[in-house]
Amino acid sequence: MVVDESERISTGLVNLDAILHGGLIPGRGYMLNGPAGAGKTMLGFHFLQAGVAADETSLFINLEEDVTELQANAAQFGFDVDAIEFLDLSPGSEVFSSEGDYDLFEPADVEQEPLRESIIDTVESVEPDCVVIDPLTQLHYLTTGEYQFRKQAIGVMRFLKEHGATVLFTAQETGRLPTEDLQYISDGTIQLATTDVGRRLTVPKFRGSSTNPGTHAYRIRDDGITVYPELRPGEGRREFDWETISSGVPEVDEILNGGLETGTVSVVSGPTGVGKTTLGTQFMKEAAGRGERSVVYLFEESKRTFLKRSEGVNLPVKRMLDRGTLHVEEVEALEVSPQEFSSKVVREVEEAGASIVMIDGIAGYRMSLRGESEHTAERLHALGRYLKNQGVTTLLIDETTDVTGEFHVTQDNISYLADNIVFLRHLEVQGELRKAIGVLKKRTSDYERTLRRFEITEHGLKVGEPLSDLRGILSGTPEVVDEEDGSSHR
Repeated sequence: MVVDESERISTGLVNLDAILHGGLIPGRGYMLNGPAGAGKTMLGFHFLQAGVAADETSLFINLEEDVTELQANAAQFGFDVDAIEFLDLSPGSEVFSSEGDYDLFEPADVEQEPLRESIIDTVESVEPDCVVIDPLTQLHYLTTGEYQFRKQAIGVMRFLKEHGATVLFTAQETGRLPTEDLQYISDGTIQLATTDVGRRLTVPKFRGSSTNPGTHAYRIRDDGITVYPELRPGEGRREFDWETISSGVPEVDEILNGGLETGTVSVVSGPTGVGKTTLGTQFMKEAAGRGERSVVYLFEESKRTFLKRSEGVNLPVKRMLDRGTLHVEEVEALEVSPQEFSSKVVREVEEAGASIVMIDGIAGYRMSLRGESEHTAERLHALGRYLKNQGVTTLLIDETTDVTGEFHVTQDNISYLADNIVFLRHLEVQGELRKAIGVLKKRTSDYERTLRRFEITEHGLKVGEPLSDLRGILSGTPEVVDEEDGSSHR
């Protein structure tokens, strides 16, 4: 049969189809590999359900689990088992016993002829378009040796493909049969894994087409499997107008030479309590006045605290939420993979039209990597590049550890990712704790190179004149300069 590789058949999972650049190639066979409990059978049901939705005939060939339990479990996840054909070849099914008993069998007791005849009769009768064999490795226990297993597996797959079926077969690693031995009969492999940091999916092999590389994440919920693709730098490019976004605070705009530009990534850094989140929210308040939507992802504080604190400094976030110009979401870092978080951001941008995205903060985001914190910059780079391609203004809130003292630009050495770096500092001046704001980097234009006094009041942000009377501000304990004689003192 000649296969048109430009045609695709859905796996039943939209994001997995995207990873496979459209889905499976019709008339081919693919292996679902992974340990017990990884979700191989469930993914098979997604595939068969998609076939039913496309008015195709779906067939499940069962070689292991009791078919009644299998159907009951599938129905609990919402699959329409009545619309799927089943061929039960599991241990204890009548095909293996001329007397119809349900005793377990030994390989030497199994007659291969009834099995072959059952498959042939069912396929010729049903004429399936989509077939799942679960698990194909069970045939190894129904044959007397390696050669017989290979012959049987090749024969089954060839027969099904010659009848126009697209086949998914599951495989599970055993001591007797490494699943690598099944690569030769498959046109592609979807590898599922359960790890200490969550469920992971890769596609190490896919004949006839490229796939999205990387390690993808997935979850199993009450409605089945959801896949979260790895976000790659360069994805999601679209045309947008280059504009300067005002903060609504004239002095902040002055030091930024007008404000922040659309499609740029800005890092707002500083120690705890200095006003980083408040400054970022100020840009969102101004955007809401233009009718634009913003989104805040809180990794390090609760939504309730954020709302109360913002309202206390004249940032009307509750009204913004009610009008749909702001979305605030708490993110539990240890419960969400970077891939799942990226998918949240993509939906908010592409479906809800967010024009500003703020991640508060980077330290919390790093925790979502769970054992892969060395990839913080790499993950943020991919996410930032995607947002830039979409014309979204991105704010990354980065908390530095030192309240005063030696100056650190960022905590995670991510300054190279930023188009703009705005930093806030605590200062101790003559026994009084003050705050200062400055700009360290701006790729798109010039900027003011002075530091200014920064305050957060009940009326909002207040930025003063340049701190020309202070020297050594970045040390955190500056000296006061006497304007008359040029002398300085703490």
